Amino acid sequence: MALRLETISDYYNRISEEQAKLMNSTTFEKDKAHFNISPRKYCGFKCPYSRRDYYNVSLFIGEGILRYGNTETHVTKPILFIPSPNVSYRWECKTSHQEGFFCLFNQQFFSENKEFDVFKKTSLFKDWSSPIIELTEEQIIFVDFYFREMYRLNQSNYPLKYHNIRNHLAALLHFVLELEGKEYTIDELPSNVRLFRKFDELLNNQFPLGSPANPLLLKSPSDFASQLNVHVNHLNSSIKSVTGQTTTQILKKKIVEESKKLLMFTDWDISQVGYTLGFDEPAHFNNFFKKYTNISPLKYRQEKYNNI
Repeated sequence: MALRLETISDYYNRISEEQAKLMNSTTFEKDKAHFNISPRKYCGFKCPYSRRDYYNVSLFIGEGILRYGNTETHVTKPILFIPSPNVSYRWECKTSHQEGFFCLFNQQFFSENKEFDVFKKTSLFKDWSSPIIELTEEQIIFVDFYFREMYRLNQSNYPLKYHNIRNHLAALLHFVLELEGKEYTIDELPSNVRLFRKFDELLNNQFPLGSPANPLLLKSPSDFASQLNVHVNHLNSSIKSVTGQTTTQILKKKIVEESKKLLMFTDWDISQVGYTLGFDEPAHFNNFFKKYTNISPLKYRQEKYNNI
């Protein structure tokens, strides 16, 4: 697996000026929820082989070579492409006639919205799932509709457009889950990916948290290692080899993500939110949250309420 990681900023810097202008790439702000979409007729002939720090859902209509991990596929029929950000991939156009859409969104856009919670317990965007779904003519009509609506909304000045885009994206992902795609059985996976899959399932099955009376149980790498019956060093090395991140980094990101949701969607006081997420002292939670968001939990909640 390549160590290179392409960020959204990297992506905007490598695309053509015409496409960047069309996508209004100057609206991107680091650590803020971000979504964008573009017709594929503006795509370059070859993109770099790398992992991404963003999610991507694409409708490919046109011939090309798709390299995903260690597998290379000659694509001649329309496909949906839903890769894991952890797996390096590259698309190379074989003809100039390219149609369809490409949309990208970051962790904040995906994680800070409750309507997407259900997808975290599915095979979508996971390393062990096939990212390619061949489409029939009838399926292309449905998929194309969702992309065109997201593109129309993204180009509009409608103040609630991102709420509507999330609804269309969620509908598209639900449609994807209805389609038949190959999901690898756990025995087919490399040992490091098998372990990461079990870790990922344990992590996401703890959420959502329903009450301060039932706080988070698995909070540290050693907690997960014990539950998975492996040494913590083996767990850490396996997860790092698959994702490029440490177990601690993944857990901290998840805690930040869930703390934002609890602050936005519950009326629990700040100390209850912190306790439910494993912080015995309110000050520890405040310090943790501010370190990773540059804002206090109280101020974050107030700003979100003011924007509703």
